Amino acid sequence: MPRILLHPPSGTSTLPSGANPLPQLLHTPSGLAILELQGSINVPAAPSQTSGLTSDEQHAGYTNETPVGRLAFPAYSAANPPEDTAWMKRVYLYVGKHQRLAGEVKKLAKPLAVICRRVGPAADVETMAVDGVSNEEELEIAEIVRFKVIFSQRPEPVGGEMAV
Repeated sequence: MPRILLHPPSGTSTLPSGANPLPQLLHTPSGLAILELQGSINVPAAPSQTSGLTSDEQHAGYTNETPVGRLAFPAYSAANPPEDTAWMKRVYLYVGKHQRLAGEVKKLAKPLAVICRRVGPAADVETMAVDGVSNEEELEIAEIVRFKVIFSQRPEPVGGEMAV
């Protein structure tokens, strides 16, 4: 059975700067979170998924990004102690200029690991493990996700000055 080594999070990234293959994840005051929406987000169709990208970026799988909205935690204050979770009861996602979703932050029953590929030295006779498994491809834990932000109600209309 094939095996791939999985490394714990390191303080230094093994990826070249600016070449992170992970999508931008949702950052909350407590770290990364998953965004859960009941419905779909309609975005304008792009003329080409790869327009404006270099051939290297296209080959690596990069695509143009479409901003969805702005996330706001109105009850969060950095002065509050870390065990204060009152800020989790109310979260807003402003979509476009005229819609706001109200939601809350929930702790996941089981935390999730976000992993990324870490490429080691080229596989040759010296890099083969005792059981014949190549150590060329390895994985690293990039972050642990412990929370999700849930938006389960319909969007509310808001004025243009409050949105993105």
